[in-house]
Amino acid sequence: MGLGSELLKSILHPAEIAAMLKLKYGGYIPKTMSSRKIPVRMMEGRDFCYTILNRVSRSFALVIQQLPWELRDPICIFYLVLRGLDTVEDDMKLDMKTKAPLLTNFHEIIEKDGWNMKGIGDTPDYVLLMEQFHKVISEFKRLKKPYQAAIKLITKKMGKGMCDFAEKMGVDSLEEWDLYCHYVAGLVGHGLSALFSASGLEKKSLAAELEISNTMGLFLQKTNIIRDYLEDLEEGRIFWPKAVWSKWSKHLSQFADRPHDRKSLACLNELVTNALAHIPGCLKYMRMIEDPMNFRFCAIPQVMAIATLSEVYNNPKVFKGVVKIRKGLSCRIILETEDFGTVRDYFRYFLNDIKSRIPRSDPSATLTLKRVDTALRLLSAGGG
Repeated sequence: MGLGSELLKSILHPAEIAAMLKLKYGGYIPKTMSSRKIPVRMMEGRDFCYTILNRVSRSFALVIQQLPWELRDPICIFYLVLRGLDTVEDDMKLDMKTKAPLLTNFHEIIEKDGWNMKGIGDTPDYVLLMEQFHKVISEFKRLKKPYQAAIKLITKKMGKGMCDFAEKMGVDSLEEWDLYCHYVAGLVGHGLSALFSASGLEKKSLAAELEISNTMGLFLQKTNIIRDYLEDLEEGRIFWPKAVWSKWSKHLSQFADRPHDRKSLACLNELVTNALAHIPGCLKYMRMIEDPMNFRFCAIPQVMAIATLSEVYNNPKVFKGVVKIRKGLSCRIILETEDFGTVRDYFRYFLNDIKSRIPRSDPSATLTLKRVDTALRLLSAGGG
C-alpha cells in the first residue's frame, strides 16, 4: 500500500501524517547499498546483512536503528540467524528426515564457513537469505566471543523447541501455547538480555531475568498470532490454542464464516485477555533497562503490541483479514517512544480504549477488566 493511501487513513490524525513524512524524509531511515542499485546478491559482509534484514523485516530493520552501535551488529546477526532457522521450520517442502537435523544442529551450522542452502524459503527474499547464508555466518564469526556464545545457545534451544513442534498440526492447551511462544519468541527475549548484559551497557544481572525476558517475547508473539488468524489459517498453520477455540467451534475455520457471531468474538476476546496477563512483566522489564537507546529498542515493539491488541479486541475484521494499526500511528510510536513516561501514556491510552469496549455479555469480560485494571494500577504506581 502506497504512502498516499496511508496518508488518507490518517486524515483525521494530523500528528500521524507529520510522523509519516518525518520518518520517510527526515533521515531516520538509513540508506542501504540496495538504494544505490547494487544487486543484493553481489553485496558482502555487513552491507548484505543489513540490506537483507530490510528485505525480510522492514519493521525490525527500522527498530534496530534505535540501538547503540555496540549492539547493532550482534542483534542484526542474531535476528538473521533466527530468521534462517525459522525459514527451515516454515518450509513445508522439507520432510522431517531433512528438517529435524537442520533444526537441531543449526547452532553448529552457523559456525561452518561457506554453508548455505538453495531452494528453501517461501518468499524470494527468504530464498535469497538462505542462498547467501554464508555471508551471515562470516559476520557471525566476526562478533565478540560473548555475543557468539549467547547467539549459539539460543539458536540451540530454539532449534530443539521448533523440532518438538514441527510435526504437530496445532497447539492444544494454553500451557502448550505458552511453551510454543517461549521457543519462538521468549527465547529471543533471553538472548537479547544476554546480549545487553554482555555489552556492558546493562547490568550483568539482566541476563538472569529469564521470566520477564520470556514475558516480553510472549506478549509480542501472542499478539501476532491473534492478529494473523486468517493468514495462518489459509497457509495451513494453526497457532490458536485448541483449548480455547474448541469451546466455541468444532473447527477453527468456522470463525471466518461467522465473524460477527458472539462465539467467534468470545474466542478472540479470551485470547486477547490471555495476552494482557503478560503486561506486568513487560513493564517490569522495561523499567530495568538503563541505556536510553536499548530502552527505545525494547519499548517500541511493546507499544506496537498493545496498540494492536486494542485494534483486534472484539473486532470481527480479524476473521476476514489481517488487522493492523495505521502506519501513521506506527510512525508516531517510533518517533515518540523515548522513555517510560511515553510508554506509560501509550499503554494507558490503549488499555482504556479496550476497557471502554468490553461487552458486558462477553464471557471473559470480568477477567479482561481485572487485567486491564491491574496494568493501569501498575502504570500509576510507576510501572511495576
